[in-house]
Amino acid sequence: MSRQNSRRRNERWGRWAERIAAIWLIAKGYRLIGQRLKTPVGEVDLLMRRGDTLVFIEVKARAALDSGFAALHPAAARRCQAAARWLAPRHGWPGAVLRHDAVLIRPWALPVHLVAIWRDGY
Repeated sequence: MSRQNSRRRNERWGRWAERIAAIWLIAKGYRLIGQRLKTPVGEVDLLMRRGDTLVFIEVKARAALDSGFAALHPAAARRCQAAARWLAPRHGWPGAVLRHDAVLIRPWALPVHLVAIWRDGY
């Protein structure tokens, strides 16, 4: 398989995983604010709200749970936190609680929602 075909396949798999994660979180009472929000410093896969909390969500689609956890490394945290700092003033409101979550997506398994995975000094 060529590198370009592999990239396209991974892109489709990632978009599918983000849709599944959004549906899963909506079923849990979250409201979708934005998807694939690009900033000058990074991208937030899903931006959701639940009550007074604005949640920045990183979605990882992997074949196994271990590799999903491994993908949540410090560089990913820094990128997501920087993007969240850029987006918070634009999508937040006074008194909003800001939080970083992750959703791990695997084939033929329920999503795994990890709440408050990274702390940030907002």
